[in-house]
Amino acid sequence: MPNTYSQIFIQIVFTVKGRENLIHENNRDELEKFITGIINNRGQKLLAIFCMPDHTHILVGLKPNISISDLVRDVKSGSSQFINEQNWIKGKFRWQEGLGHFHIAFVKCTR
Repeated sequence: MPNTYSQIFIQIVFTVKGRENLIHENNRDELEKFITGIINNRGQKLLAIFCMPDHTHILVGLKPNISISDLVRDVKSGSSQFINEQNWIKGKFRWQEGLGHFHIAFVKCTR
């Protein structure tokens, strides 16, 4: 439809495997910046991010060129690899399977 504007805001939440408190406060800022880079590189607009010790919240303006599951797959795989390469924990870091996401859509049609 010509002259249609669509913006979808998605809140995404995913947890550390076993809900363990593995994201330490002194690493949080670096992890948030890394995840921001993944989202920006996928052409999406990050609005907010906060990593808790056992889970992460992301608010993103999602464009229609990517699915939520593809974006989250890239964020989780890239960030877990980053955490493991940084050796922030003993053993292997993993995110729990699955996620929660909540959305609000605004559509404006003009003539």
